[in-house]
Amino acid sequence: MTKPADIRAKSTDQLGTMLLDLRREQFNLRFQRATGQNEGASRVRDVRRDIARVKTILAEKTISAAKA
Repeated sequence: MTKPADIRAKSTDQLGTMLLDLRREQFNLRFQRATGQNEGASRVRDVRRDIARVKTILAEKTISAAKA
């Protein structure tokens, strides 16, 4: 699980890359669950929450950039 402070310290480009990586991981975890190879359901939840954190902070940065 990634802390919000660590995510806020990254640039918009880095956040976009991080979001892409998290979505790939989410896809792979869903695929593993479908094939019965999933090691733990907690990682699926953590990835989903990390995606939400990154998207929220990206939206915050976009809004603050539009106001400036």
